[in-house]
Amino acid sequence: MKVRVALPLHLRNLARVPGDVMLEVPGEPTQRAILDALEARYPVLRGTIRDHGTQRRRDFIRFFACGEDVTHDGADAPLPAELADGRETFHVVGAIAGG
Repeated sequence: MKVRVALPLHLRNLARVPGDVMLEVPGEPTQRAILDALEARYPVLRGTIRDHGTQRRRDFIRFFACGEDVTHDGADAPLPAELADGRETFHVVGAIAGG
């Protein structure tokens, strides 16, 4: 299946892509499957979204699907079917903190 992924500007620049990317994701869409496919296609992104060793999401990175924050869902939890058929986009968002 093909999944559309929207990256924040700094990661698009790093990967040298002008906009959303379409990824071939085997099986049902999960955070892990999407991020594995993203890092396989754009190796320069390894370590920017997930830690190299633990594969845990980096602080200040959030994930959204179908308008819902799925950041704290399990990495292998199924994501909405709308991602798998291209109706929706998986968003990787850089969170902002401060006062």
